[in-house]
Amino acid sequence: ELGWISKVYVNRPAVVMHAEQIKKWKTLKGNWQAAWLLKAVTCIDLTTLSGDDTPSNVQRLCFKAKHPIREDLLKALDMHDKGITVGAVCVYPARVTDAVNALKAAGCNIPVASVAAGFPSGQTPLETKLAEIKLAVEYGAREIDIVISRSLVLTGQWEGLYEEIRQCRQACGEAHMKTILATGELGSLANVYKASMIAMMAGSDFIKTSTGKEVENATFPVGIVMMRAIKEYYWQTGIKVGFKPAGGIRTAKEAITWLMLVKDELGVEWLTPELFRLGASSLLGDIEQQV
Repeated sequence: ELGWISKVYVNRPAVVMHAEQIKKWKTLKGNWQAAWLLKAVTCIDLTTLSGDDTPSNVQRLCFKAKHPIREDLLKALDMHDKGITVGAVCVYPARVTDAVNALKAAGCNIPVASVAAGFPSGQTPLETKLAEIKLAVEYGAREIDIVISRSLVLTGQWEGLYEEIRQCRQACGEAHMKTILATGELGSLANVYKASMIAMMAGSDFIKTSTGKEVENATFPVGIVMMRAIKEYYWQTGIKVGFKPAGGIRTAKEAITWLMLVKDELGVEWLTPELFRLGASSLLGDIEQQV
C-alpha cells in the first residue's frame, strides 16, 4: 500500500522537543523502580556479537540469561519463584548451536535469536541473505534479526525493499522475524517512518532501531517515529507489531525510560516480551546493581 507512505511528513522539531521532555521524566523510586527493572529484564535480548565469541563465552551468557538477577536479591523482593529470565539470547549464526545446547543443558526454554541477512551492513546479495537465514533456523534459532539494505531506502525503492523483506520473512518459516532498520543510516525521520511501514507490510513480527554497530543507534526521536508507525499500522490492520530499541542502551534509567515511552505511545499491552525487547549486552549488570 504505497499510498500509506506517499505523503508522509514528520515534524522533526516537534519530535525532538518531545524526546527532550522524555529525558526529564521523573525517576521511579523503591519497589516501583524494582518492579520496572524486573520487567525490563524479561524484555532483554541478551546479546554477544563479537568477532572473538567462543562456545565458552556463549555458555556463560546463557547461564546469565537463565539467572539474570542474583537469587538473594530476588528473594528479598519475594520474586524468586516467578521464573524471571531474559527474553532471548542473541548471537551470530555460527554460535546458534552453542547457545541452543547451553540453554537445553540448563533446562530452560529461552529462545535463541540470531542476526542474519548480511548483518550489520546488509551489503550482501539477497541469495546469500536468504541462505544465511535458513541456516540459522536450521541450527535452532527461533528468532531471526534481519537487517535491511539501506540503499533501497535512500534511493526510494520501496517496492524493492518490500520484496526483499517479504522473501526474508518467507525464509524464516516458523521463526519470528525482527527487521533492523539501521535508523542512523536512513537519512531522515520520514525515511524511518516509511521503512517501518514497509517492514510491517512485508510481515515483520518486530521492527528494530539499530544493529548496535552504527554511529547513531537507539534514540528517542527515532523510537517515537517508529512507535507512531506501529500504532498507525495497528489502526489500519488490527495487527500488533513489536518494537525493539537496540544499541547504546547501557543504564537501568535508560531501560525504564524506554519502557515508559512504550507505555505512553503504545499502551500497557505492548509491555511484554512478545511485543517489546531491549537489545543490550552490558545493560543487565547495571540493572542488577540498581536492584
